[in-house]
Amino acid sequence: MSSLSKVVITDFITEPLHYERSVLDGHAVVTALDVMSEDELLGKVEDADALMVYHYFHLTRKTIDRLTHCKVIVRPGVGYDGVDLEAAAARNIPVCNVPDYGTNEVADSAMSMALSLGRGTHFLNSRLRHNRGPWSVEQAAPIPRLTGRTFALLGCGRIGTATALRAKAFGMDVVFYDPYQCDGLDKSLGIRRVDSLEELLRSAYILSLHCPLTEQTRMMIGKEEIAMMPEGSFLINTARGGIVDTNSVVTALQEGRLAGAGIDVLDQEPPAADSPLLQAWRDPDHPAHDRLILTPHSAFYCDQGAEEFRTKGAKEVLRALQGQPLRNQVN
Repeated sequence: MSSLSKVVITDFITEPLHYERSVLDGHAVVTALDVMSEDELLGKVEDADALMVYHYFHLTRKTIDRLTHCKVIVRPGVGYDGVDLEAAAARNIPVCNVPDYGTNEVADSAMSMALSLGRGTHFLNSRLRHNRGPWSVEQAAPIPRLTGRTFALLGCGRIGTATALRAKAFGMDVVFYDPYQCDGLDKSLGIRRVDSLEELLRSAYILSLHCPLTEQTRMMIGKEEIAMMPEGSFLINTARGGIVDTNSVVTALQEGRLAGAGIDVLDQEPPAADSPLLQAWRDPDHPAHDRLILTPHSAFYCDQGAEEFRTKGAKEVLRALQGQPLRNQVN
């Protein structure tokens, strides 16, 4: 019988596991299950010494309570709302994330969506592809100058800060709301701070979300909040799907309250076939179609970033297996 520990990667990452094994060889046997639902874990993870969990499902108490000697659950990414932290804590299992790997990529993705929508690029590309309207910028008008427009950030942590700096470089008036950030961040970044969500929303020409999904932020942006935004504004979500009521986004696009929306994350991934958001995105005749960008939870990704989050996740596993202090425990 092998004396090596057992490390299981539950989803998303498949063979070859060279990044994980470059860290864990000689310490653990690493396997990837490539499952799409929590129920598929039954009988496959109970004796694991460590789990590496991505984002295709929620890891809940029903699985965590079956773990017999798990020393750590690592989420090799920023968000950790997909793991039941209380259930893990009750079993004395630390949960860790990798909070810094994709900062630049998510900020770049948020800005690329904001610029493509705000400059009319996506709208015109979509319309002309389907042979709709004249071969002219006029069908996208009005297109206000972005310089001086308010770029509003909900959340100003690592990714929010990186996005703020990018928006500043485009000459935008950057403002943020984040009650958890210390005083003075606005001064150090040369941006503005507001003290309420309502004040942020009422000023937002472009609203970009950069907060975690918690009980406080779940469905934080819905019909009433979107109604506070100026008519003709834009919404960008590269954070977590559960923060936004996407049905309200579709309605706001239909009614012209929102001029465009860029959505990278959904509460259910992949979305159900009858999702109003998905139907609007796929149907060229839908009034929201030309104003909607939808991507498959990909804002975080680049080749170098994948190496980083996989390697850093494996290093956190190794620290747990060796009884060393953990760097990024979140429970």
